[in-house]
Amino acid sequence: MKVFKFGGASVRHAAAIRKVASIIKLYQGEKILIVVSAMGKTTNALERVVACIQSGEDFREELLLIRSCHEDVMRELFQQDHRVWQLVNREFESLVSRLKPEMAPDQLYDQVVSTGEMLSSHIVTDLLLAEGFPVEWIDARKYITTDNTYREGKVDWNATEKNIRPLKSTLDEKIILTQGFIGRNPDGFTTTLGREGSDYSAAIFAACLGAESVTIWKDVPGVMNADPKRLPDAVVFDELPFREAAEMTYYGASIIHPKTIKPLANNNIPLFVKNFDDPSLPGTIIHETNVDHIAPLIVFKDNQCLVSCRVTDYTFINEEQLSFIFQAVSELDIRINVMQNSAISFSFCIDFREDKILKLVDRLAKQFEVYYNTGLMLITIKNYDSKLFEQYRKMPGIILEQSSRSTLQVLVKS
Repeated sequence: MKVFKFGGASVRHAAAIRKVASIIKLYQGEKILIVVSAMGKTTNALERVVACIQSGEDFREELLLIRSCHEDVMRELFQQDHRVWQLVNREFESLVSRLKPEMAPDQLYDQVVSTGEMLSSHIVTDLLLAEGFPVEWIDARKYITTDNTYREGKVDWNATEKNIRPLKSTLDEKIILTQGFIGRNPDGFTTTLGREGSDYSAAIFAACLGAESVTIWKDVPGVMNADPKRLPDAVVFDELPFREAAEMTYYGASIIHPKTIKPLANNNIPLFVKNFDDPSLPGTIIHETNVDHIAPLIVFKDNQCLVSCRVTDYTFINEEQLSFIFQAVSELDIRINVMQNSAISFSFCIDFREDKILKLVDRLAKQFEVYYNTGLMLITIKNYDSKLFEQYRKMPGIILEQSSRSTLQVLVKS
């Protein structure tokens, strides 16, 4: 069986959803499980709802805009008396009932933002049913079990596999359609798997079902060696080894969610990245292979923050001090993108989230003088050649540089 994942751009409007149906027709007779993301920019809009709730502002106007966008799509796809209107209305009612300002910020975030996937999955399911496909809608939260880490739920693989495995018999007769990005913790609350986590959801279902492949349908012709919006001469990789793809995601390549590769590589399930607009294009296959010459990869990661910890008594940075820093970072669930130390200071670059930065600085200030710079961009050049090495080392505004035999990273003022 195959697992297909359709991202937000692939279900952003009525024409795109019809295109999903046309792609599924190309695979008639196949056993397929489909994972869908929220439509278009719905997640961003729901994040604004969260911000309104947490600041005590009226969120109803933002919610009304989200509802209106989905209803516009439904008017193009369905009659006014179609059952999908009730399903979507029920999701909005459920959302409002879950809005409890006393919740911790990250818990509230997950209860609200997860609604995007629920809405899109109902609309896509009912369009496929109308097109004659035997589709069964399932709630991913009943199958993917996580811990209590909101916004970055950690999967309980034993429980999740036990939940998912019985779906094999359903796939003998029907196409299954479910949501990406979401799970449920043991307390019954919705959790999310990390921003853009629908890829990871597809990998979870594939690993637990022993799928033959996963295909991610994107608005690009495959995995490219750079963002074509930044570098128009970017090229498409025909194939990539799992290890290379894992490193790409680690450095911030946004084409695939970072957690996607591990469950697929461990189960030797190939990952295809194919073009949604032209399914005939070969795309990129990521699998267990060796590739002699891989084009340089260039990754731009915006919204970075450089945190610097300086000792106050001129002792050298030692293992005990590093342990204190790493413990603070770990407890706040922060990932370090690059780090560097000198005799009396330790600096590290992380994604900027103001709430977490302020908590981190507060903890680190108990032992260090702490400084931080925001509005930075981290550029990673993997498999560089001498020309690229010199080009990026000479960029203006560099405040940190680090290189190895294969990788150069520079942190610059945006």
